[in-house]
Amino acid sequence: MTKLLQTLQPTLHPGRYVFCSVNDLTRINPIDVVSVFKETEGYTVIADKQLADRLNLNYKFIAAWITLTVHSSLQAVGLTAAFSRALADENISCNVMAGYFHDHIFVDERDADKALTVLKKLSA
Repeated sequence: MTKLLQTLQPTLHPGRYVFCSVNDLTRINPIDVVSVFKETEGYTVIADKQLADRLNLNYKFIAAWITLTVHSSLQAVGLTAAFSRALADENISCNVMAGYFHDHIFVDERDADKALTVLKKLSA
């Protein structure tokens, strides 16, 4: 765990991102979005805000997207708890997606710089 924390290398993606809920994906090209996740109530789509606006999708939360570029295992124990605790201690809400290679964190766009500082400090 210590090795993972020391090599987090948080990277902020340019842009503004939103979470939308849709029942039909026919208007959405999966290549154009960050992620699609199927839930009982519909599909959660994470997309660039400009795309969501163009498609007239509803959203309530505008986020910054931070990727932890450390290659983390899907079986790593405690990594999510460690960085989410560090962010929570600074009153920063985070929404986490685990990809095959990396963890991705979405924070309120107003907290982007502060979240980066917290994550870099955690890996120091």
